[in-house]
Amino acid sequence: MSKQLSIEELKLKSVRYRRELLRCITEAGAGHTGGSLSCVDILSVLYNRVMNVSPANWADPDRDRYVQSKGHSVEALYVVLADQGFFPLEDLEGLCRYGSPFVGHPTRKTPGIEMNTGALGHGLPIAVGMAIAAKLDNSKRRVFTLMGDGELAEGSNWEGAMSAAHHRLDNLTAIVDYNTLQITGPTRDVCSNEPIDEKFASFGWNVRPVDGHDLEALTEAFTAAPEPGRPTCVIANTVKGKGVSFMENVVKWHHGVPGADDYTTAQQEIDAAEALLTGGPS
Repeated sequence: MSKQLSIEELKLKSVRYRRELLRCITEAGAGHTGGSLSCVDILSVLYNRVMNVSPANWADPDRDRYVQSKGHSVEALYVVLADQGFFPLEDLEGLCRYGSPFVGHPTRKTPGIEMNTGALGHGLPIAVGMAIAAKLDNSKRRVFTLMGDGELAEGSNWEGAMSAAHHRLDNLTAIVDYNTLQITGPTRDVCSNEPIDEKFASFGWNVRPVDGHDLEALTEAFTAAPEPGRPTCVIANTVKGKGVSFMENVVKWHHGVPGADDYTTAQQEIDAAEALLTGGPS
Protein backbone atom coordinates (compact mmCIF):
# COMPACT_ATOMS: atom_id res chain seq x y z
CA MET A 1 0.00 0.00 0.00
CA SER A 2 1.19 3.50 -0.68
CA LYS A 3 2.08 5.52 2.42
CA GLN A 4 0.78 8.97 3.18
CA LEU A 5 3.39 10.87 5.12
CA SER A 6 2.81 14.55 5.62
CA ILE A 7 4.91 17.02 3.67
CA GLU A 8 6.77 17.98 6.84
CA GLU A 9 7.54 14.34 7.57
CA LEU A 10 8.68 13.92 3.99
CA LYS A 11 10.97 16.95 4.17
CA LEU A 12 12.61 15.48 7.24
CA LYS A 13 13.11 12.15 5.51
CA SER A 14 14.76 13.85 2.55
CA VAL A 15 17.20 15.65 4.83
CA ARG A 16 18.06 12.41 6.58
CA TYR A 17 18.42 10.57 3.27
CA ARG A 18 20.95 13.20 2.23
CA ARG A 19 22.89 12.73 5.45
CA GLU A 20 23.07 8.96 4.99
CA LEU A 21 24.01 8.94 1.33
CA LEU A 22 26.82 11.39 1.98
CA ARG A 23 28.05 9.25 4.84
CA CYS A 24 27.98 6.10 2.67
CA ILE A 25 29.79 7.74 -0.24
CA THR A 26 32.42 9.28 2.00
CA GLU A 27 33.11 6.06 3.89
CA ALA A 28 33.24 4.06 0.66
CA GLY A 29 35.46 6.60 -1.04
CA ALA A 30 33.36 6.23 -4.18
CA GLY A 31 30.02 7.32 -5.54
CA HIS A 32 28.07 9.89 -7.49
CA THR A 33 27.31 12.62 -5.01
CA GLY A 34 25.72 15.38 -7.08
CA GLY A 35 23.24 13.22 -8.99
CA SER A 36 22.24 11.33 -5.86
CA LEU A 37 21.46 14.58 -4.06
CA SER A 38 19.45 15.87 -7.01
CA CYS A 39 17.11 12.86 -7.15
CA VAL A 40 16.54 12.27 -3.42
CA ASP A 41 13.27 14.18 -3.27
CA ILE A 42 11.91 12.34 -6.29
CA LEU A 43 12.66 8.96 -4.72
CA SER A 44 11.32 10.07 -1.36
CA VAL A 45 7.96 10.99 -2.87
CA LEU A 46 7.75 7.83 -4.96
CA TYR A 47 8.49 5.45 -2.09
CA ASN A 48 6.77 7.32 0.71
CA ARG A 49 3.67 8.64 -1.00
CA VAL A 50 3.03 7.13 -4.41
CA MET A 51 4.17 3.63 -5.22
CA ASN A 52 2.51 0.48 -4.01
CA VAL A 53 5.69 -1.43 -3.25
CA SER A 54 7.25 -2.60 0.00
CA PRO A 55 9.09 -5.59 1.44
CA ALA A 56 5.68 -6.96 2.48
CA ASN A 57 4.28 -7.10 -1.05
CA TRP A 58 7.50 -7.75 -2.98
CA ALA A 59 6.19 -11.13 -4.20
CA ASP A 60 2.87 -9.63 -5.32
CA PRO A 61 2.84 -9.46 -9.13
CA ASP A 62 0.61 -6.37 -8.92
CA ARG A 63 3.15 -4.30 -7.00
CA ASP A 64 4.31 -1.15 -8.75
CA ARG A 65 7.67 -1.25 -10.53
CA TYR A 66 10.58 1.20 -10.34
CA VAL A 67 13.62 1.15 -12.61
CA GLN A 68 16.48 3.56 -11.92
CA SER A 69 17.93 4.20 -15.33
CA LYS A 70 20.47 6.72 -14.03
CA GLY A 71 22.04 3.85 -12.15
CA HIS A 72 25.17 5.74 -11.15
CA SER A 73 23.08 7.58 -8.53
CA VAL A 74 22.30 4.34 -6.76
CA GLU A 75 23.41 5.67 -3.36
CA ALA A 76 20.19 7.69 -3.13
CA LEU A 77 18.16 4.60 -3.95
CA TYR A 78 20.03 2.50 -1.40
CA VAL A 79 19.23 4.79 1.52
CA VAL A 80 15.57 5.03 0.52
CA LEU A 81 15.25 1.25 0.20
CA ALA A 82 16.92 0.81 3.58
CA ASP A 83 14.46 3.25 5.11
CA GLN A 84 11.59 1.30 3.56
CA GLY A 85 12.83 -1.85 5.31
CA PHE A 86 14.23 -3.80 2.37
CA PHE A 87 17.50 -4.24 4.29
CA PRO A 88 19.18 -2.74 7.39
CA LEU A 89 20.85 0.61 6.87
CA GLU A 90 23.96 -0.86 8.50
CA ASP A 91 24.40 -3.13 5.47
CA LEU A 92 25.47 -0.09 3.47
CA GLU A 93 28.67 0.02 5.49
CA GLY A 94 29.90 -2.49 2.91
CA LEU A 95 29.16 -0.18 0.00
CA CYS A 96 31.60 -0.79 -2.85
CA ARG A 97 33.57 -3.28 -0.75
CA TYR A 98 34.68 -6.61 -2.18
CA GLY A 99 31.90 -9.19 -1.90
CA SER A 100 29.21 -6.66 -1.03
CA PRO A 101 25.96 -6.68 -3.06
CA PHE A 102 25.94 -2.89 -2.70
CA VAL A 103 28.01 -1.85 -5.68
CA GLY A 104 28.10 1.40 -7.62
CA HIS A 105 25.09 0.61 -9.78
CA PRO A 106 21.78 -1.17 -9.09
CA THR A 107 21.78 -4.93 -9.29
CA ARG A 108 19.08 -7.47 -8.51
CA LYS A 109 21.29 -8.86 -5.74
CA THR A 110 20.03 -5.95 -3.66
CA PRO A 111 16.59 -6.42 -2.08
CA GLY A 112 14.09 -4.00 -3.56
CA ILE A 113 15.82 -3.49 -6.89
CA GLU A 114 13.87 -4.72 -9.90
CA MET A 115 16.53 -4.59 -12.60
CA ASN A 116 20.25 -4.17 -13.13
CA THR A 117 21.01 -0.78 -14.65
CA GLY A 118 24.04 1.33 -15.25
CA ALA A 119 24.65 1.44 -18.96
CA LEU A 120 22.71 4.61 -19.71
CA GLY A 121 19.65 4.52 -21.93
CA HIS A 122 18.42 1.10 -20.86
CA GLY A 123 15.95 1.98 -18.12
CA LEU A 124 13.19 3.38 -20.30
CA PRO A 125 13.16 0.46 -22.76
CA ILE A 126 13.02 -1.94 -19.80
CA ALA A 127 10.19 0.04 -18.23
CA VAL A 128 8.32 -0.02 -21.54
CA GLY A 129 8.51 -3.79 -21.53
CA MET A 130 7.27 -3.91 -17.93
CA ALA A 131 4.36 -1.62 -18.78
CA ILE A 132 3.40 -3.72 -21.79
CA ALA A 133 3.48 -6.81 -19.56
CA ALA A 134 1.16 -5.11 -17.07
CA LYS A 135 -1.30 -4.35 -19.87
CA LEU A 136 -1.19 -7.96 -21.06
CA ASP A 137 -1.80 -9.13 -17.49
CA ASN A 138 -4.73 -6.71 -17.10
CA SER A 139 -2.91 -5.48 -14.01
CA LYS A 140 -3.36 -2.05 -12.44
CA ARG A 141 0.31 -1.88 -11.48
CA ARG A 142 2.22 1.22 -12.56
CA VAL A 143 5.77 1.46 -13.85
CA PHE A 144 8.16 4.32 -13.09
CA THR A 145 11.64 4.98 -14.40
CA LEU A 146 14.10 7.74 -13.52
CA MET A 147 16.47 9.06 -16.15
CA GLY A 148 19.15 11.72 -16.15
CA ASP A 149 18.87 14.57 -18.62
CA GLY A 150 22.35 13.88 -19.98
CA GLU A 151 21.29 10.28 -20.45
CA LEU A 152 18.79 11.38 -23.09
CA ALA A 153 21.67 11.56 -25.58
CA GLU A 154 21.33 7.78 -25.79
CA GLY A 155 19.20 6.87 -28.81
CA SER A 156 17.60 3.89 -27.06
CA ASN A 157 15.57 6.35 -24.99
CA TRP A 158 13.85 7.66 -28.09
CA GLU A 159 13.16 4.18 -29.38
CA GLY A 160 11.57 3.49 -26.01
CA ALA A 161 9.62 6.75 -26.12
CA MET A 162 8.26 5.93 -29.56
CA SER A 163 7.33 2.40 -28.52
CA ALA A 164 5.59 3.57 -25.32
CA ALA A 165 3.36 5.93 -27.29
CA HIS A 166 2.65 3.29 -29.93
CA HIS A 167 1.50 0.83 -27.27
CA ARG A 168 -0.56 3.52 -25.50
CA LEU A 169 1.17 2.91 -22.16
CA ASP A 170 -0.73 5.20 -19.83
CA ASN A 171 0.53 3.02 -16.95
CA LEU A 172 4.10 4.26 -17.55
CA THR A 173 5.70 7.36 -16.01
CA ALA A 174 9.20 8.39 -17.08
CA ILE A 175 10.88 10.97 -14.86
CA VAL A 176 13.73 13.14 -16.10
CA ASP A 177 16.06 14.35 -13.34
CA TYR A 178 16.67 17.61 -15.15
CA ASN A 179 19.68 19.00 -13.27
CA THR A 180 21.34 20.26 -16.52
CA LEU A 181 24.82 18.94 -15.66
CA GLN A 182 26.65 15.77 -16.56
CA ILE A 183 30.11 14.44 -15.85
CA THR A 184 31.97 16.62 -18.35
CA GLY A 185 29.95 19.81 -18.16
CA PRO A 186 26.57 21.41 -18.80
CA THR A 187 24.34 19.05 -20.75
CA ARG A 188 23.51 21.75 -23.29
CA ASP A 189 27.24 22.08 -24.12
CA VAL A 190 28.09 18.38 -24.17
CA CYS A 191 25.18 17.23 -26.36
CA SER A 192 22.13 19.43 -26.27
CA ASN A 193 18.83 17.61 -26.07
CA GLU A 194 16.62 20.69 -25.82
CA PRO A 195 13.73 21.19 -25.83
CA ILE A 196 13.10 18.02 -23.85
CA ASP A 197 9.44 18.76 -23.20
CA GLU A 198 8.62 19.33 -26.85
CA LYS A 199 10.52 16.23 -27.91
CA PHE A 200 8.58 13.93 -25.57
CA ALA A 201 5.34 15.64 -26.55
CA SER A 202 6.12 15.12 -30.23
CA PHE A 203 6.54 11.41 -29.50
CA GLY A 204 2.99 11.32 -28.13
CA TRP A 205 3.66 11.68 -24.40
CA ASN A 206 1.80 13.71 -21.84
CA VAL A 207 4.48 16.02 -20.41
CA ARG A 208 4.39 17.48 -16.89
CA PRO A 209 7.15 19.90 -15.86
CA VAL A 210 7.60 20.25 -12.11
CA ASP A 211 9.98 21.59 -9.47
CA GLY A 212 11.89 18.43 -8.61
CA HIS A 213 12.39 19.53 -5.00
CA ASP A 214 8.77 20.56 -4.34
CA LEU A 215 7.42 17.49 -2.57
CA GLU A 216 3.78 18.47 -2.95
CA ALA A 217 4.19 19.26 -6.65
CA LEU A 218 5.99 15.96 -7.22
CA THR A 219 3.18 14.10 -5.47
CA GLU A 220 0.59 15.77 -7.67
CA ALA A 221 2.59 15.03 -10.82
CA PHE A 222 2.95 11.34 -9.96
CA THR A 223 -0.61 10.78 -8.77
CA ALA A 224 -2.58 12.82 -11.32
CA ALA A 225 -4.81 10.70 -13.50
CA PRO A 226 -2.96 9.77 -16.69
CA GLU A 227 -4.26 10.83 -20.06
CA PRO A 228 -5.91 7.70 -21.46
CA GLY A 229 -3.63 5.98 -23.92
CA ARG A 230 -0.64 8.27 -23.35
CA PRO A 231 2.51 7.67 -21.29
CA THR A 232 3.55 10.43 -18.92
CA CYS A 233 6.90 12.22 -18.78
CA VAL A 234 7.55 14.21 -15.62
CA ILE A 235 10.37 16.67 -16.21
CA ALA A 236 11.66 17.33 -12.71
CA ASN A 237 13.70 20.53 -12.59
CA THR A 238 16.36 19.80 -10.00
CA VAL A 239 19.66 21.14 -8.67
CA LYS A 240 22.69 18.90 -8.85
CA GLY A 241 24.14 18.61 -5.36
CA LYS A 242 20.90 19.88 -3.81
CA GLY A 243 21.07 20.43 -0.06
CA VAL A 244 24.79 21.13 0.27
CA SER A 245 25.62 24.70 -0.72
CA PHE A 246 29.12 24.18 -2.07
CA MET A 247 28.06 21.18 -4.14
CA GLU A 248 25.04 22.77 -5.81
CA ASN A 249 25.43 23.25 -9.57
CA VAL A 250 29.15 22.36 -9.48
CA VAL A 251 30.22 19.85 -12.12
CA LYS A 252 33.03 18.27 -10.12
CA TRP A 253 30.54 16.84 -7.65
CA HIS A 254 29.00 14.62 -10.33
CA HIS A 255 31.54 12.01 -9.39
CA GLY A 256 33.22 13.83 -6.53
CA VAL A 257 33.70 12.20 -3.13
CA PRO A 258 33.82 14.48 -0.08
CA GLY A 259 37.07 14.74 1.79
CA ALA A 260 37.08 15.04 5.57
CA ASP A 261 36.60 18.81 5.64
CA ASP A 262 33.97 18.72 2.89
CA TYR A 263 32.09 16.03 4.74
CA THR A 264 32.12 17.91 8.02
CA THR A 265 30.85 21.09 6.38
CA ALA A 266 28.16 19.22 4.48
CA GLN A 267 26.91 17.46 7.59
CA GLN A 268 26.79 20.75 9.48
CA GLU A 269 24.56 22.18 6.76
CA ILE A 270 22.34 19.11 6.88
CA ASP A 271 22.17 19.28 10.67
CA ALA A 272 21.05 22.90 10.36
CA ALA A 273 18.40 21.95 7.80
CA GLU A 274 17.13 19.22 10.12
CA ALA A 275 17.04 21.61 13.06
CA LEU A 276 14.83 23.99 11.09
CA LEU A 277 12.33 21.19 10.57
CA THR A 278 12.39 19.74 14.06
CA GLY A 279 12.96 22.85 16.13
CA GLY A 280 16.01 21.20 17.65
CA PRO A 281 19.54 22.59 18.06
CA SER A 282 21.51 23.25 14.88
